[in-house]
Amino acid sequence: MPNSSSISEFLLLALADTRQLQLLHFWLLLGIYLAALLGNGLISTAVACDHRLHTPMYFFLLNLALLDLGCISTTLPKAMANALWHTRHISYAGCAAQVFFFVFFLSAEYCILTVMSYDRYVAICKPLHYGILLGSRACATMAAAVWGTGFLYSVLHTASTFSLPLCQGNAVDQFFCEIPQILKLSCSKSDYFRKIGIIYFSFCLSFGCFVFIVVSYVQIFRAVLRMPSEQGRHKAFSTCLPHLAVLSLFLSTAMFAYLKLPSSSSPSLDLLVSFLYSVVPPTVNPLLYALRNQELKAAVSNTYIFNIHKMHASLTGV
Repeated sequence: MPNSSSISEFLLLALADTRQLQLLHFWLLLGIYLAALLGNGLISTAVACDHRLHTPMYFFLLNLALLDLGCISTTLPKAMANALWHTRHISYAGCAAQVFFFVFFLSAEYCILTVMSYDRYVAICKPLHYGILLGSRACATMAAAVWGTGFLYSVLHTASTFSLPLCQGNAVDQFFCEIPQILKLSCSKSDYFRKIGIIYFSFCLSFGCFVFIVVSYVQIFRAVLRMPSEQGRHKAFSTCLPHLAVLSLFLSTAMFAYLKLPSSSSPSLDLLVSFLYSVVPPTVNPLLYALRNQELKAAVSNTYIFNIHKMHASLTGV
C-alpha cells in the first residue's frame, strides 16, 4: 500500500467517461467561470472606481468579490484543464496548494460575511454611530483581520491534513482536492479522528460567528419592522436580503460537506454539494447583490458602458 511519502500525485474525479461529455463539461465550466469572472470583476471595478460607492458596505462587498474570484479560480481551471486534456492528474504539491488556497478563500469569505452582518446591524440599528464604529481605520482593520484569519486557518488545516499518513491509494473522489476526500485516504483511524476533531473544533469556532450573525439579524429585523416609513423598510430589506441569501447558501452546503458522516456520503451527492458551495456562490453572488441594489446596478452599468466606449476608442483610434 502506498504511503504519503511515496505519493507524488493524486487522481481527481473524472466528471465524465466519454470524450464528448468531457468536452461538454469543459465548455459548461468555462461558461460558469467566465460568468463569475465577469460579475465579480465588474463589481470590483465599479466599487473601486465610483467614489459614491466608497462606503463600508461596498468596501466589504469588494472584499467578498475578490474572495469569490480567488475561490472559484482555485478549483475550476484545473477541472477544466483535466476535462480538456482527458486527464485526472494533479501533483502532490498542486493538491496541497489547492487545499491551502481553497480553505483560505472559503474561511475568509465566511469571516467577511460575518463582518458584513455587523455592518448592516450598525447601519440599521445604530445609524448615528455608523461613522464612528465603521470609520476607514476600523474597516481596514476588520478587512485585515478577515484575510489574516483565513490565512492562519488555512495553514492549520493544510498542515494537519497533509501530515497524515496516506495509504488508501491516491484517488480523490472529487473534482478538486477537498479535505474530507483526502481524509478518506488516511491510514490510521486515530489520525483520521484527530483530523475530524480539528474540523469539529473549527466548527465550534465558526458556530460563534453564526450565533453573532443570527443575533445581529434578529436585532436588524426588529429595528426594520419598527420603521414608520414603508420606503425605509424596503430599502433596509434590499440591503439585507442579498446578504442573507448568499450566507444561507454558503453555510448550508459547506456545513453539509464538511460535517456529514463518511458512511452517509455518496460520490454523486458529494460532487453536487461541493459544486454548490464552491462554484455556485461565487457565480451568483454578483447577481444577488446587483439585482437588489440600485446604486450598485447603476455603477456596474456605468462601468460596463465606460469600458465599451474605451475599447471602441482604442480600436478606432478616436
